[in-house]
This record gives sequence, C-alpha cells and structure tokens, in this order.
Amino acid sequence: MIRAIVTDIEGTTSDIRFVHDVLFPFAREHLADFIQQQHAEPAVRQALDDLRAELGEPQADSQRLIAALRQFMDEDRKSTALKALQGMIWRDGYLSGQFTGHLYADVLPALQAWRGQGIDLYVYSSGSVAAQKLLFGYSDAGDITPLFTGYFDTHVGAKREVSAYRTIADRLALSPASLLFLSDIHQELDAAREAGWHTLQLIRGEADARSTHRQVSGFDQIQPEDVTP
Repeated sequence: MIRAIVTDIEGTTSDIRFVHDVLFPFAREHLADFIQQQHAEPAVRQALDDLRAELGEPQADSQRLIAALRQFMDEDRKSTALKALQGMIWRDGYLSGQFTGHLYADVLPALQAWRGQGIDLYVYSSGSVAAQKLLFGYSDAGDITPLFTGYFDTHVGAKREVSAYRTIADRLALSPASLLFLSDIHQELDAAREAGWHTLQLIRGEADARSTHRQVSGFDQIQPEDVTP
C-alpha cells in the first residue's frame, strides 16, 4: 500500500521549458546585481560561503563567485549553493508577478485526490526547497503548497544516488515499499527502485526506450492503489 508519493518537478509536474526558458534566464540576468546588492544578507552570505567551500577557494571575491556561478549554469551543475541563490532571485520574480509557476493541468486534480485518500505528498527536486515552495506557492493554479507535507532537495543527496532515497525513507519513517517516486528521468527512478521504492515515469513527449519503468503521460493515469513492483 502506498503511504506517500514523492514527486519531481521539472518535466514531471511542470514543463521543462518553463524552467529553461523562464527561470534560468531570469536568474542569469539578475545574478550579478543580486549578489552585489544582497551579499551581506545572512542567507545570501551562507550560500556564498558554501560556494567558496565547493570551489575550495575560501578567499574568493564576488566577481570570482559570479563567474563560477555562471559557469555552473552553463554546465547545469546541481550545485546546492547555486540552487539556493537561484531560488532567492526567483522569489523576486514570483512576488512581482513577472511569472507564475507552470503546472500541467492533470497535476492538481490528482494531488487533491491522493490527499483525499490519505496519501501524504512530498517534493524531491534538485532545485532548493525555497524554490520548490515558490513554484507551487505561485503556480498557475494558485497556492497549492497546503497539499504537500514536506520538501527535499540535494541536501539529502543527488537524485541519481540510491542513498538519497534511503535518507528520505528514513526521514519519513516509512518503509520504502510504501513509497512511490514520480519522475521523468529513468536514472533517478533507477536509484529509487534500487532503494526499494515503487516508481512511475512521467513521459510528456516521446517514450523513453531505455527505461525499464512503467511510463505514463499524465498524473490522471496514476492510480496509487494499482502500483506494483
């Protein structure tokens, strides 16, 4: 029996183009000004210190850090420091109404139905927890954060690492066999399955021929009670 469902965001609940065509360019455009103006704020300072540690350059100045962050963006590196700073920058965009978080039309009805069945809902994304809450708090469908019990980001580990899913199961105090992970990336699902989870792959375009996971094209095709190993 599925007790909790953990969902990815990019390519799963939300169009990957929203992230790549809206969020990433917005962060890149405002990155330098944000760091120069906000570097003394505690959360920003902590993220920059984390970045210095990641680079192994404890004395790196702002210009060096900005250059490194731009390089990380080019590489699509899953840097926890970068994700934290991106989330802070995106907050301004959401609050000012420059964009809302994209949500596929089939997502909200399914989330509401699962909560009605007593299933807890969680998010696990490479984006920071703060960024996750912003996307769902300022989504196309309004604030849907009350539907979620909790959020996980790369502080628990990378999404292709088996240990990350074991950590999440431990924190939820649930058996892996009672957990379902939803993602569009089969390598992430591979890791979750190796950790003992159930898995389903969201395919919003062409089928993934290299995947060994059950594939569905929308949340409306998912019936948690029918999920089998």
